[in-house]
Amino acid sequence: MRIVVAEDSTLLREGLVRLLAEEGHEVVAAVGDGEALLAAVEAGEPDVVVADIRMPPTHTDEGLRAALEIRRRRPEVGVLVLSQYVERRYANELLSGESRGVGYLLKDRVVEIEEFLDALDRVGRGRAAFDPEVVRRLMARSTRTDPLARLTPREREVLAEMAQGHANRAIAERLYVSQSAVEKHINAIFDKLELTRTAGYSRRVMAVLRYLGT
Repeated sequence: MRIVVAEDSTLLREGLVRLLAEEGHEVVAAVGDGEALLAAVEAGEPDVVVADIRMPPTHTDEGLRAALEIRRRRPEVGVLVLSQYVERRYANELLSGESRGVGYLLKDRVVEIEEFLDALDRVGRGRAAFDPEVVRRLMARSTRTDPLARLTPREREVLAEMAQGHANRAIAERLYVSQSAVEKHINAIFDKLELTRTAGYSRRVMAVLRYLGT
């Protein structure tokens, strides 16, 4: 894949560039701020952007805002954002529009090379990839106001795996159940969340949005 890396830490940026190159990807640009990221995407036409959420000059959400702008201008470009912390508002903003080809990983996950590369591959193929810890934190909320409270523990596990971007076969392998069992759980999730078949909308994506946005 053609990739643009945006990270203000020189050490991490250069480490990502080397890792991606060793894996056979083409890093078309490596930059350190949001404005340079937008320019690099326009010039380099990448398949995927890997971007830190917090970058200069304020180190708040420059990277996120650049990522959202990229998704507005170039929806075909996958966006994998990196963050030091679980920031639920940022995850919600990323998913507020088109949810194909988007990911949110904690920076600690980058050192787990296989998981990082797997997330990158999923985003590059137009799927979602959310850090398990992000998903776990989003699950830790009050059931009194939680519309997902009607789900069984197993159904919540399946939905958590869906939110990480895993397909049915991968979910079955990770939870040690059959693929048909996963499909039954997913249908039950759709029913309990009252997600009816609607032309032009994916019930799977809508379930994940409901899950992450609650």
